[in-house]
Amino acid sequence: MERNGTIYPLKGNLPSLAMETTLYEQVGGFDRILALTVCWHELCLADPGAAHPFEHELHPHHDERLAAYLAEALGGPALYTAGYGDETYVQRLHAGNGVHIELDEACLRCFDQALLDVGVPAVAAESFAAYFRRVTEAMRMYGDTSAAVPDGLPLPKA
Repeated sequence: MERNGTIYPLKGNLPSLAMETTLYEQVGGFDRILALTVCWHELCLADPGAAHPFEHELHPHHDERLAAYLAEALGGPALYTAGYGDETYVQRLHAGNGVHIELDEACLRCFDQALLDVGVPAVAAESFAAYFRRVTEAMRMYGDTSAAVPDGLPLPKA
């Protein structure tokens, strides 16, 4: 603070001038997330241990829909819930396929590689990978049947 030409140091705890950023911003926004989903899909198809769910007919805009889901989960715009559905929809879509830990692990390894391949910064990549692991493992809860998935599940945030 300046008074009468003299500069006095400010005292006390000052709020940080640097704005906090979301993981969405740290990752690089929607375009980087979309590039990640495309890369991940390609890596999974190339990996015999991860390919199975991707070898069957997927929604023609699967990559874009997944990118919208992940963008929202990381603190970006509510693209998924505004246009596609809620977490109940996502869980029911993936439910009833059994628990497949080896497949999950292969897909998670591909996801980690995709984070590197598209250039997600290391600290953000670590947080993003941990989030993706958590939601992948959570899907095992409904491995037996989609009937067990309750209505109104909130989209899990990173």
